[in-house]
Amino acid sequence: MSSQSKLFQMDPDHWQRDDHRWRGRETEMDNPNRRAATEERSRRNPRRGDASLERPEPHGRRYSGNQRNATAPADQRCAPHPRRALSTPRQGELLAAREIGERSQEWNFNPNPRHLDERQNAARGNRNPAGRVPGVQGNRQGVQQGRRDQHNEHRNEPWRRNDLREGGRGRQAEMQGNPHFQRRRPQEVTKEGYTKDKEQYVRKLGYKTMEGLLDKEPSEIVITLACSSGLKDLLNQQLNSTFIQLICKVLCKACRSKTDRQSIQHLLGIVKDSLFLKVQLPRYVVQMSTDPVPLRRQQYPDYIESILFLLQELVSIFPASSVQEMSMMILVLDPTVNTLRAAGVSIGDQIEKSMEKVKNIIHHLQERKRDGTLRTDTHMLIDNQETGPEDNYRTMTIYPTYNEVHLEEKPFLRPNLITEKYANTEVYLDTHFRLLREDFVRPLRDGILDLLQNYDEKGLRRRKFDDIRVYFNTRIIVPLCTSTGVGYKVQFDTRPLKFIRWQNSKRLLYGSLVCLSKDNFETLLFATVSDRDPEKLKEGIVNLSFNVRSRPLLAEVEPSDCFLMVETTAYFEAYRHVLEGLQEIQGEDVPFQKYIVECDTEIQVPRYLNFNDSYNLEALMKEKSQGPEEDTDRIFDYLQRKTKINVLNPASWPSKEELNLDESQMKALQMSLTKELAIIQGPPGTGKTYVGLKIVQALLNNEAVWQLGLRKSPILVVCYTNHALDQFLEGIYGFLRSGLVRVGGRSNSELLKRFTLKELRNSRDFRRKLPQHLRGAYFEVTNQMRESEQKISAAAQHLECTTQGVLHEQYLEKYISEMHWKNLQNGQVFDDFVLPGGRHSVILEWLGLGFMGVVGIPGGDPQNMENADEEQEEGEDEDVEEELIHISEEAELIQAERVIDDDEPKIRAKKKQDADLTELANTLLAMNLNHGSQGAHPQEEAGWQVQGHQKKKMKQKAKVELRKSGAMAAAEENRIFNIWMLPLKDRWRLYRLWLSMYQTDIRRRIVQHEQLYQAAADRLAELRLQEDLWVLKEAKVVGMTTTGAAKYRKVLQEVQPRIVVVEEAAEVLEAHLITTLSSACQHLILIGDHQQLRPSATVYDLARNFYLEVSLFERLVKVNVPFIRLDYQHRMRPEIAELLTPHIYEQLENHPSVMNYENIKGISSNLFFVEHDFPEEEIQDGKSHQNQHEAAFVVALCHYLICQDYAPSQITILTTYTGQLFCLRKMMPSKKFAGVKVHVVDKYQGEENDIILLSLVRSNKTGKVGFLQIANRVCVALSRAKKGLYCIGNMSILANVPLWSKIMHTLHEKANIGHSLLLTCQNHPKTMTLVSKAEDFSKVPEGGCSRPCEYRLDCGHVCTRACHPYDIDHKEFNCLKPCQKVLCDDGHRCAKSCYEKCGKCQVKVDKVIPQCRHVQKVPCSKNPADFICKEPCSKILYCGHKCAAACGEDCAVCSKKVSITLKCDHVQEVECHIKEAAKIGKCVPCKEKCKKLLNCDHNCSGSCHRCYEGRFHESCSQPCRRLLICSHECLEPCTNQCPPCQRQCENVCKHSKCGRKCGELCTPCVEPCEWACQHYRCRKLCSEPCDRPPCNEPCKKRLNCRHPCVGLCGEPCPKKCRVCHYAEITEIFFGNEDEPDARFVQLEDCGHIFEVTGFDQYMKIEQEDNDAVIKLKDCPKCRMPIRKNFRYGAIIKNSLCEIERVKKVVQGDAVKNNQFGKHLESVLNERSIIAEQFPDRNKNLSSVLQSCALSLQGLTVIENKIAFLSRLAELQSQEARINSSMKVKFNTKLFECLKWIDKSRGRFTGQELTDLQSEIQRLTFLFDLYVRCSMASGRKLDSSTEQKIAHVQRTLEHTKRFTEDDEKFVKEEMEKLKSALPETGLAISETERVMIVKAMGLRQGHWFKCPNGHVYVITECGGAMQKVKCPDCDAVIGGTNHTLESSNQVASEMDGAQYSAWSDVANNMLNFEEL
Repeated sequence: MSSQSKLFQMDPDHWQRDDHRWRGRETEMDNPNRRAATEERSRRNPRRGDASLERPEPHGRRYSGNQRNATAPADQRCAPHPRRALSTPRQGELLAAREIGERSQEWNFNPNPRHLDERQNAARGNRNPAGRVPGVQGNRQGVQQGRRDQHNEHRNEPWRRNDLREGGRGRQAEMQGNPHFQRRRPQEVTKEGYTKDKEQYVRKLGYKTMEGLLDKEPSEIVITLACSSGLKDLLNQQLNSTFIQLICKVLCKACRSKTDRQSIQHLLGIVKDSLFLKVQLPRYVVQMSTDPVPLRRQQYPDYIESILFLLQELVSIFPASSVQEMSMMILVLDPTVNTLRAAGVSIGDQIEKSMEKVKNIIHHLQERKRDGTLRTDTHMLIDNQETGPEDNYRTMTIYPTYNEVHLEEKPFLRPNLITEKYANTEVYLDTHFRLLREDFVRPLRDGILDLLQNYDEKGLRRRKFDDIRVYFNTRIIVPLCTSTGVGYKVQFDTRPLKFIRWQNSKRLLYGSLVCLSKDNFETLLFATVSDRDPEKLKEGIVNLSFNVRSRPLLAEVEPSDCFLMVETTAYFEAYRHVLEGLQEIQGEDVPFQKYIVECDTEIQVPRYLNFNDSYNLEALMKEKSQGPEEDTDRIFDYLQRKTKINVLNPASWPSKEELNLDESQMKALQMSLTKELAIIQGPPGTGKTYVGLKIVQALLNNEAVWQLGLRKSPILVVCYTNHALDQFLEGIYGFLRSGLVRVGGRSNSELLKRFTLKELRNSRDFRRKLPQHLRGAYFEVTNQMRESEQKISAAAQHLECTTQGVLHEQYLEKYISEMHWKNLQNGQVFDDFVLPGGRHSVILEWLGLGFMGVVGIPGGDPQNMENADEEQEEGEDEDVEEELIHISEEAELIQAERVIDDDEPKIRAKKKQDADLTELANTLLAMNLNHGSQGAHPQEEAGWQVQGHQKKKMKQKAKVELRKSGAMAAAEENRIFNIWMLPLKDRWRLYRLWLSMYQTDIRRRIVQHEQLYQAAADRLAELRLQEDLWVLKEAKVVGMTTTGAAKYRKVLQEVQPRIVVVEEAAEVLEAHLITTLSSACQHLILIGDHQQLRPSATVYDLARNFYLEVSLFERLVKVNVPFIRLDYQHRMRPEIAELLTPHIYEQLENHPSVMNYENIKGISSNLFFVEHDFPEEEIQDGKSHQNQHEAAFVVALCHYLICQDYAPSQITILTTYTGQLFCLRKMMPSKKFAGVKVHVVDKYQGEENDIILLSLVRSNKTGKVGFLQIANRVCVALSRAKKGLYCIGNMSILANVPLWSKIMHTLHEKANIGHSLLLTCQNHPKTMTLVSKAEDFSKVPEGGCSRPCEYRLDCGHVCTRACHPYDIDHKEFNCLKPCQKVLCDDGHRCAKSCYEKCGKCQVKVDKVIPQCRHVQKVPCSKNPADFICKEPCSKILYCGHKCAAACGEDCAVCSKKVSITLKCDHVQEVECHIKEAAKIGKCVPCKEKCKKLLNCDHNCSGSCHRCYEGRFHESCSQPCRRLLICSHECLEPCTNQCPPCQRQCENVCKHSKCGRKCGELCTPCVEPCEWACQHYRCRKLCSEPCDRPPCNEPCKKRLNCRHPCVGLCGEPCPKKCRVCHYAEITEIFFGNEDEPDARFVQLEDCGHIFEVTGFDQYMKIEQEDNDAVIKLKDCPKCRMPIRKNFRYGAIIKNSLCEIERVKKVVQGDAVKNNQFGKHLESVLNERSIIAEQFPDRNKNLSSVLQSCALSLQGLTVIENKIAFLSRLAELQSQEARINSSMKVKFNTKLFECLKWIDKSRGRFTGQELTDLQSEIQRLTFLFDLYVRCSMASGRKLDSSTEQKIAHVQRTLEHTKRFTEDDEKFVKEEMEKLKSALPETGLAISETERVMIVKAMGLRQGHWFKCPNGHVYVITECGGAMQKVKCPDCDAVIGGTNHTLESSNQVASEMDGAQYSAWSDVANNMLNFEEL
């Protein structure tokens, strides 16, 4: 830090300004991970200084963006250095390209951090390789300026931060005129006294202000103080005792706010860091004990209690950072309390308890601090004493814990009591908390446990987990600023998920919980999905919001870190809000405990209702006017009617007719208004919503009865779904036009949109009515967010750019070592071919994506781009599908229920952001993969451009590489000498390392801004809740979904609605409902039907066995709490209603309105069930099902009904499975079916339609019906239709369910079930058609029948369609017959159909094209000048060939085949344009067949190019086909030593079959041998040769044909019979087959039958032949090996034993192999030079030797590799001895050898060994020659010697094979050159050189040489002091004043010195690095 300190001293003012920034940096440096990263960067590149710190620039000096070494004054600086410090996008630079925006002084920075070390920079030369132009747009000068100069002036602004600080009116004027600059003018002041520029004005807080706050509500106090800019000043100034007391009171009251925890945290953070806590308060406490005034002393206990409360709040929020101050406070409080007590002051028990509590907490925290476990401030729960499984649920963490994930802890659970009461309220709340928590935790816990148990299994990516979804290679890409805080864009690998249909998939829905881990779930990061875009999900991108505990861990995440992400499907946000509510709610605050907990069945009158209270029900009464003549009577009746009634007196109620209700509805209304708990069950169609609206209307019209006191509260209406909420609120809107508020997901009702919370909050009137403290706080917090957002967004854009393409090298310069940077800039040089310069990005060339990626880099991989074809993106050429009907995706429906209005992601200025990102990408990227351009640096050279398809391949290759996560390690990077010699995959790994460092640097810079933004966003969320509270308090009716009620739980507790109406109450989990109710609730009305859909639980076990799916509604009904059931249904026609009654509902009456429905047209019955037995199919993802037969039938029936003239909106298709939903969609084009609704049953509760088509899907052999056996779902499915219901399903399996069996009986009684549906034609009623499958509807193609229509059309033609009941007047029919109209003067007739407009004549006629005078066939109406001539082009291209394009087209590249002579002297036919490209360096692979005769006497199958012109031949591909010992043919290519057979072993016995490879040793069977008959029995093991003789007695069994067996006793009976198969049996083979008593044996392997005596002799002869080849005996007919036969078992087993011995020899003894492997390990360790030079290869060899047991052949391969690599490593280690131009050629040859060694092979063939030895020998000679030439570089050689050297060099550098003659020639010539070119270059031997140096005894740097290379020595200090003449050549040697003559040099060849002994460098000991 010393250098930084000096910089600080240079500018104290600047130091103070940036003090807050430096404190953040110092904190970062305290972090060991940050410090390690910083030290690593500093170590890697010392010349650049500490990259982790930003240096403030000296005051008064401005630095230009183009300066690299800006240490001199501006007028003395030299030209801009070519290598600028653009590497890191620093804080100022992180603004988007066009964005100027508001900039704080914190962003002032030095754009060039590399100017600090003047000495090092001075030593560095000015390098500008290849004429490279530095910088990018706006930041550099050179050939790129031209037209862009003017634009660059604006681009340059982010680099000139000092302009903002140091003046420039013109600049300020420019910024004021800039629409992007948002800073408000400093003089604007709001009415509240807040200025609009906080830097200009601070509002002070005084005693009166604080005193005034004491009378406010806690919420107002905390918000006012948290946003006050004067609070910090107040707490840091001297205060008197009275003021301190007041501040303590105000702070304590502020901390009691229940809804503003974030503001409290912010407020206490200011207090914690203030002098008030550290100095003033301790001093005040000490003064208490010395106060002499008794009256004041008596008040101190109250103040001490306030102080203790404040200390508890502080230590709970800031346990780590406040523990020291808290300890000090307790130290002074303790004696003060004792002193006061001794003085007679009464100290209460509460103070003693609080003191003890705080002491215990501090003691606990101090212990944790000593242990090192207290590092960060994490909110701490006080009094958290965990005692076991039944500890207090209020202190349990909601998220899964480490122990739950790893230790399989079983949670303590109680079942929901559904038939009895609870013990008490605490047990009730505890039960529901644990059940609800377990419902979302268990799938995640079990899923992770399952994942960990199978973590090492192969195929993990293909495995399906029951409880979780797994996402691999997940990376956190960029931070995002959202309305709820900082989110993160995350990317995962989509390859395992390519079959997922994201539009409908339930994966990664909004609010779903995910867990990320990179260490096998040792650490867990929890997040929820904050935004979901199906199109982005296809690319693997989703936005996450991390929870509070996970956010601190994100600061340590590197951009290259890969996580495993698991997802649980539960909607976590709803769980979280409800679970938090259950923890916070107090037992006494639960309303209606008498019924909910104690299950009392005596329902009381609402508390607000007195017996004398009267209700006015006038609005509910039916008002009908029959006519003018009855007006008088009606008015008289009205005057006589009682307008007010006593609702508690049943006699005073109007009649049900007057109220327009049926009897059960009337009872429901009476109960709802007179009982504090009303339960109304409404079966389908009975008018639940209708009754609910009547109840709400009655309550609103009599508001005075239940609105008691001044405080008003709204009626709360809660619905399960958005749709139900819309329906209910629309009904309320009919009688309430204002005072309505809707809280929930997206509303589909245009009527209600203006009543949404979001719209009401944003209205102008609302803003004006808001209290002053909320307005001021909102302004202050949003300003903070805006400032942080600018920095975060700018950084995010830079990070986003790194994923969209390849970053230009100049932005990575800071992270590239000096050597590699030079290497990169110098480029790769091959003879006379150099990479293009100019505007090229060198990094693109290096990564194979630029010019050379197309023309091919010599020595590189010419097939680089060919491989890109294999990685093309899928789906590029997909056919355009016909547009299908829109079906609300299930994911979309779930999402709509989850997303509350406020949760919708706000995309701020999306178009502008995209434009800025595009512009920034064009600046930063050398190749932009998202757009057509190549970024700001298009690759061009002399007019030659990359062709489109090649560019596409390049981009695809780059995309694949950028998605990979593997980066090179820093240690490996340090060992690389020439980055151009790396293989392409290693280049990309190295690029990813540089990129990762770049990304890490950016992320580190914005961590603090992310924290500030998140804190501000959390405070803003609380402010929004306060605003919402103001909206809701003004409302009369508040409508919420259950999700909205969960989120706004805290607000509801403040609003305190007295009346709560719950629609769909039977679908709501009990815990959700309880947390919605406040203690103020006096009236609860539950409306629903527990016999329809139940609440949905995630865990089936909890739903069934712990009754979690039983709602409060159903539970109360089950415990006999009184309820009313609505008995009259108003929806279904009677025959449909009969399916429900009495099977589901005991009693359900039909209202008269359903008796008169018309019959369904075109079908003989209004209700029908079509039976079938076509099987279902399982869907791959989602555990769903589909049935193609049902889908096709239902779609065909739907089309038929539309043809009956039904509107599509009258028809709904329902299905029971999501999979079927999208099977249906694929069959329903939008053109035909637009308007038809298609839904799953569960999402259609509460809906109805005229006609319902129901597909039940399930049809299988196992009889599984899934949830079709659940009565609730069946009830919903069968009760949606009003007029017609048509079902299709497999009733044979459904009938196994009792409910369906009863329904089937009812259907049979009415003949409404069968295998075919009867259709009737409307036009021909007697024509009927039976349909049982979709194809049958072809008989009624137009919905009528098969008769022709024959209606005469207006055009005179006859209607050609079949009979159709729609469009009777044919107004919409299009006549398709040919048109006969004449179109032109030539008499051409129209060729279109009759209904189409004729248009212009298109008949083709001859016309002359004016441009070329060719005659062409042109449409009659077309102008020939606009026609493209199709004649062949007659132009001659620049190459001299004729153009092959058409006359009217642009000339194409020449594709004519021409001959080209390649470097290998082969002539090849190529397209002409390739030959032209070859002239500028394109590598054209030679396709000439090698045909060289290999060592195996086969011709080489490779090409000249692939065989490196004969130096490394391709392996021989001729098949071996030798017969192996196992009797299989060898499948390997040509080889001298066949490897072990890799086929499956076919050895088998009676007990088992060998499961190994054929070449592996078989495990012998140890079961007893089963060869036994009545005469003999074998007593050996199955694998041992049998110890019994063959039995020759005839077999006495009979065959199936009843004839005697022809086999022998104890043998399997032959399948042939002597009678039935006489000709086959007696066919002569051995000679005795036709004997009447001949016996036969059948071979089990092939089935051939042989006569026994002959076959015995055959087997015996082979066995006795000692010279026979070791192999299995085979069948003499088919030659199949005999492996299984009892009679010859001994022979077979002997052969198998011999074969096993041979296998053992081939594979090698395992023990010996192991010893050999250990020996090779030791050899590898001894040859440490391999690890030094080739660390990766050494590591691979070592891991292979250690990983598994290797065969002898595998070990031999490794032995050869070690030998070859050892020799090459020796050569590589000495390459410093040769000059740079020679290194390139040497490394090219070396890389070729290494590449050949690295080839995957099972063995080294003789040919490969020969080729490698030959090339390594060549390389050895070449290196020797290079060394000698380098050492003798200063010597003069005669011309003959130079010619000899050149000849030898050409031979060694040649690309042809190094033959034995070449080797002999080189050896001889090198021997001859030994005198002229000794190894040392000194004309003496190495031994002589060592002796001379040793004898002189001088340290390095004393030896020098004259201009002609003659060596001399300078003794003493080594510095030259005089000039003399060289004794050998008279040249001047020596020097003066310790300065060497300029023509002389250090003689490095003598002692290895690089510098003279008298020099700064030598004095710094650099000469002593190596000798």
